[in-house]
Amino acid sequence: MTKKLLQMAGRFIRYPAIRFDYLTELGLFDRWPDEKFLKKKFQVVTGETLNLEHPQSFNEKVQWLKLYDRNPVYTTLVDKYEVKNYVADRIGLQYIIPTLGVWNNFDEIDFEKLPDQFVLKCTHDSGGVVICRDKNDTDWHNARRLIDRSLKRNYFYRGREWPYKNVTPRIIAEQYMTDESKTELKDYKIFCFNGEPKLIQVDFGRFDVHKRNLYTTEWDYLEASIKYPNDPAVQIPCPVKLREMLETARKLSEGIPHARVDLYSVKDKIYFGELTLHHGSGTEKFTPAELGRQMGDWLVLP
Repeated sequence: MTKKLLQMAGRFIRYPAIRFDYLTELGLFDRWPDEKFLKKKFQVVTGETLNLEHPQSFNEKVQWLKLYDRNPVYTTLVDKYEVKNYVADRIGLQYIIPTLGVWNNFDEIDFEKLPDQFVLKCTHDSGGVVICRDKNDTDWHNARRLIDRSLKRNYFYRGREWPYKNVTPRIIAEQYMTDESKTELKDYKIFCFNGEPKLIQVDFGRFDVHKRNLYTTEWDYLEASIKYPNDPAVQIPCPVKLREMLETARKLSEGIPHARVDLYSVKDKIYFGELTLHHGSGTEKFTPAELGRQMGDWLVLP
């Protein structure tokens, strides 16, 4: 057995959350009722007992929303293709990253018609992404394997996030873009509660060491973290169009108990990334824990 396989086996044995996710991917819990599954996963991942009768923390309230807040429009909001029309209707086409094509399977893609750089995404899940910086230097065998695996997955069963249950699995290609770093696109994730922005999470270093810094809506740095480590040594400049970003997030989250609006800033122009209704599937660790409780106070359940 190789060293890598031994390490994977060791993690599988030591960490219950990894075992649970692996068994979930195999479909062992597909027949479980949603409430039973969520209570079990919450306990395994967070070590806490899920209180659905009187949820208090942000993570508990996210579980409640999964079960009881099932607006049909949410299916459109999490579909990476369909949401573009929704967003364009509300804030304008200028915020949309150009779509280069949409297909039902990998074999339909005509790579000759695509530029040398682009991004492939599955429309119905999280993680089904291939970033092509050079068509002649991309491992298309692994790319196909990742996309095919994603297309076969119903992402709903991973965390019982209801909006994903009936999204049509497709592949889209988008224009490749980077910010001032020339290597990545920092994610400006704006946490909104009933249409009001309250917190901004900036993800960076995804291709090196993934980190997240947190800021207030006035761009004051917060000594706190959500799952991934923060880095006070990396002080991200306040976006020139921060006010426009906040107003964009406000418009897109209006009427929704909680929505995380993901935006990009490229040469001081704002682009829409995606809408997330259940951040981290409601199981990510808040440090300090008080932040999770504060965000729970902001999240008023319908």
